[in-house]
Amino acid sequence: MTSISQTLAAQSPRLTPRRVPASAYLIAGGVLILFVALVAQAFFRTGLASWSVGIVYIAYDTALLIFTGTKTWQLMRPAPPPAQTSATTHRPTLGVIIAAHNEAGVLGITIDTLAQQSDPPDLILIADDGSSDDTPAELLRLYGLTPPALGQISDPAPGLPTLRWLRVPHGGKARALNQAIQLLDTDVVLTVDADTLLDPPALAAMRGAFAAEPALVAATGVLTPICGPSLSGRIFQWFQTYEYVRNFLSRYAWMRVDSLLLISGAFAAFRRDALIAVGGFDPACLVEDYELIHRLHRHSTDKGLGWKVRVIGAATARTDAPASLMAFLRQRRRWFGGYLQTQYWNRDMIGNPRFGSLGTAQMPVKTLDTLQPIYGIAAFIILGVLVLSGKFMLAWPILLVMIAKIIFDLAYHLWSLRLYARWTGQREGLGLGWAIIAAILEPFTFQLLRHAGATWGWWMVLTGRETWGRQKRTAIEGVGR
Repeated sequence: MTSISQTLAAQSPRLTPRRVPASAYLIAGGVLILFVALVAQAFFRTGLASWSVGIVYIAYDTALLIFTGTKTWQLMRPAPPPAQTSATTHRPTLGVIIAAHNEAGVLGITIDTLAQQSDPPDLILIADDGSSDDTPAELLRLYGLTPPALGQISDPAPGLPTLRWLRVPHGGKARALNQAIQLLDTDVVLTVDADTLLDPPALAAMRGAFAAEPALVAATGVLTPICGPSLSGRIFQWFQTYEYVRNFLSRYAWMRVDSLLLISGAFAAFRRDALIAVGGFDPACLVEDYELIHRLHRHSTDKGLGWKVRVIGAATARTDAPASLMAFLRQRRRWFGGYLQTQYWNRDMIGNPRFGSLGTAQMPVKTLDTLQPIYGIAAFIILGVLVLSGKFMLAWPILLVMIAKIIFDLAYHLWSLRLYARWTGQREGLGLGWAIIAAILEPFTFQLLRHAGATWGWWMVLTGRETWGRQKRTAIEGVGR
């Protein structure tokens, strides 16, 4: 019988590289050459042309917003009634895996929110990745669970029969998830981070989506960040809330053209058979959830399966997000570093028509995105140099362009909040006044921090210093019973 690691070796372009078409080299090389040429304009041109890198950066970002706007417009239409399932429709069994390493402070509240779902899971499995904290004591105190042998699943919890515990040696989240999915026998496997709290209807919406569409193999819920009560936490939650709104609408837009790649492992569901078929999660990747979706798309194309990947607006949850500057930068460093890893491993898909719009649209956009943060920082530096050197006559036209961009972004931002509320039913924390202030301040504050974290990700990958790091829980730590 083929092991999941053997399947991964055969399915992963990291381990079994594919031939890279010339289109991939032309697109990637063109992005780099364009950047060098645009930055050079600051030394050889005058007027607005000296800020060509900023003009292109703004134009590209605006084009992406227009794309998202056109593909999400249909969310303003009345939602169709939920699909009625007949008596013969298969209701998929659903198991939840909570991958946890030293998460004693949050496991209780996370498990309780799962058990209290309107449509509870058939199984809740704690994939304990070699925890060395008070996890055993907490699971015994809260649920009466006693530690199983390594590699084994415990007996059901006395007061919660759907809850079980798998202990594995510490080897990282991906390895813990892979061992868990091989031991499960449910149709659908849902991964939830130990710091993610699902809203009561979330699992019902997710199970319903898989029941209604047999070709659906992966789906993400919609996440809202929570950052804790500190001043910095409130500020970071404020900016990240609006960022998450735009990001999930963007996922919906790419879903409309069958090119969705970003599934949040903090709240993601997969058909178990599809997971096994592509080799599960890759332990070598910093963003194992994102990398996995590439393999699912690749396998579907290779076999002509017509698999679908979706974002489910009715499946909502809250997740602990960074509440301080360094925590935020470390998270974005890892996210962007993992994104660069995945983009490189899957470079044969860039511009490749065999993968449909994923190859001809999404992957080229992702290639442009590899340097977008560098474009943004370079544009800001050039503008700063112009201002500090007293060249105000050159800086004023640039500032006018930036003001026009802010006005456009503000209009899109307010529109996106309306779309998001209709799509998900979520309105909390999306007040109009604060949204306007955030849209005005973001280009000069939060956006630069995002770019700084991404640039750090570039440095991490180029120097080979790839690491997960440890995020401190600030919003739900200790909230359990």
